[in-house]
Amino acid sequence: MRMKVAVIVGVICMAGATAFAALSKDEVKRLNESITILQDLRATPEKGIPEDLWTKAQCVLVIPSLKKAALGIGGEYGSGVMSCRRANSWTPPVFMQLAKGSWGLQIGAQSIDLVLLVMNKRGVDKLLDDKVSLGADASVAAGPVGRSANAATDAQMSAEMLAYSRSQGLFAGVDVSGGVLHPDKDADARGYGPNVTPRDLVEGTSQKIVVPTAARAFVTSLEREVRATTGRK
Repeated sequence: MRMKVAVIVGVICMAGATAFAALSKDEVKRLNESITILQDLRATPEKGIPEDLWTKAQCVLVIPSLKKAALGIGGEYGSGVMSCRRANSWTPPVFMQLAKGSWGLQIGAQSIDLVLLVMNKRGVDKLLDDKVSLGADASVAAGPVGRSANAATDAQMSAEMLAYSRSQGLFAGVDVSGGVLHPDKDADARGYGPNVTPRDLVEGTSQKIVVPTAARAFVTSLEREVRATTGRK
């Protein structure tokens, strides 16, 4: 009898662990679109993020299809994923959300793809809080574009975060000051379990994290991008 109970309990535990790795279709789509953006960046080094910045970035946040709010309400909103460096690899992605007052997408664009580079530990720590106001709680600047970061201004090089947008296939720096960035707690709970925090994912403080397959694919794509930029030097 005891053996039977033990087997049942083990099956329940295994089912619970795998259930947390069952993301919604929207979250899988978010990951897959973020992978495509990283691949497109790798294909256009002359017009993308400078190689030096890729190698220095502590975290990379990708938000596909940042959209204008509908029904005449000003503002933009979007959901994405963020992965950070840990030793020689990258962490499981944290699901994130960005909302802000109206700051205007590019002319004629209804949505853009947004990439944020977090350049130092101060910026990482602030992102792991409940929410961070860009430009107020954390400094953010439109990032320089091209192979080299030598042309970057002092403001860009001292910013905790650098922001890039893509519209109609072209990447450019973009000012997202005023945006409010915070973890998507519901998506993180579905992906990793209700007791796993963004800090657990970034700092590796939990040894029981089951990483969904789609999330592992995003990390693999990010690792390839960073290796590719390093190899191009």
